[in-house]
Amino acid sequence: MISLNLEYKDYIDRHFEESRESGLAVKDYLYHSTVAYHGRCVHTLHIPKVYSSREIKDFERIVSVAYGIFEKIIREYLKNPQYRKIFPFSKRMEELILAPNLYDSVLPIARFDIFYSEEDGSFKFCEINTDGTSAMNEDRELNIALQYNNVHQYMKEKYEFHTFELFDTWIDAFMEIYHTYEKRKEKPNVVIADFIDSHASETEFEEFRKRFVKRGISCEICDIRKMTYRDGILYGESGRTVDVIYRRAVTSDVDKHYEEIPDFIQAVKDQSVCLIGSFCTQIIHNKWLFKVIREEETLALLTEEEQDFVMEHIPETRLLSSNDCDLQDLTDNKDKWIVKPLDSYASQGVFAGTDYTEERWRDILEEVLDHDYIIQEYYPPHRTENIFFYKENPQFIPYSNMAGLYVYNGKFSGVYSRLSDGGIISSEYNEKAVATLYLK
Repeated sequence: MISLNLEYKDYIDRHFEESRESGLAVKDYLYHSTVAYHGRCVHTLHIPKVYSSREIKDFERIVSVAYGIFEKIIREYLKNPQYRKIFPFSKRMEELILAPNLYDSVLPIARFDIFYSEEDGSFKFCEINTDGTSAMNEDRELNIALQYNNVHQYMKEKYEFHTFELFDTWIDAFMEIYHTYEKRKEKPNVVIADFIDSHASETEFEEFRKRFVKRGISCEICDIRKMTYRDGILYGESGRTVDVIYRRAVTSDVDKHYEEIPDFIQAVKDQSVCLIGSFCTQIIHNKWLFKVIREEETLALLTEEEQDFVMEHIPETRLLSSNDCDLQDLTDNKDKWIVKPLDSYASQGVFAGTDYTEERWRDILEEVLDHDYIIQEYYPPHRTENIFFYKENPQFIPYSNMAGLYVYNGKFSGVYSRLSDGGIISSEYNEKAVATLYLK
């Protein structure tokens, strides 16, 4: 809501020193909260992101159409050997993707990251996160931190704000999916699994674990490498049986550490454990999706409305290879393009031409050419004024906005809001996150 953003800004301008102190109080809270881990902490701006009911309806529509398209793509891949040929997956990965999951959903959880304009509702997709979908805890703590935000406390006297609940709603969806599992148990043991010593947010896992237990559902957090498989039964670190896994281990990490997790892999292949989500979600998570979704083999699966949606909202994408790209043209028109690795997370290895000189941009293109990168149409994000009070001399500047739409079992469930003062929005470089709220 642009008008509301201006109200926040006006109050801060009129109460600047008070707002600066407030911003540092918010920072202090976050640095002593559960989003401070592994020596890092989320950074935030002073104006939260607030959406109107119209914008929420927009997000619901976007999720509904996009989810239907992605579901068609996954199901076609699973049943059609010819369609599989247009995807870049290794034989080993294809084998995991094709392992039956024995429940109804093919895309249990996702976050659709989009560049959305609050001025006219136009948007384009940035990326799709499936396995490893995260940041629910960041949103929770950022909303708690608003108690120290002076301008928001003032605005609360004028408006009725609402927040998205992202933990219990996921557990609802998770158990709803599990109840369609062919081998379901009345009281399953749930395990939240990842490579715990890597980039994982253990505090977020612990919040989910507590919510499961509060409902009377047995739940533990387990390093995926420490699972053992004997006589058709998978066991967690505690020695308890594993009936259903909430998979947070991203597929690229699974592939990278494949030889270290033979027990987990065999249990999945034997269909001895319920894996939510199964590896078929990788079809959507991999950025190759943005290439094949605009091609005839995929468009033929879709309705006319869905085809229009794809062509309007999915950016043009090509493999960054010697055969498909003219480096001179990409250099001459650098501001039109962004480079991304085929399979990564947290915006690692992403470069936008607008952030570099022609010389440096050419060097980047040559460095990643023929190394499993895509070149994609760069869509200038919607910008709003905001202020970062961690700086010594804070001032209002325009920030690019990204809306991460949480999708639980096909339903829009909330938003994770990130901003940046650069060409890309990346936790590796310059990302700021803000609390997300909405007005009814």
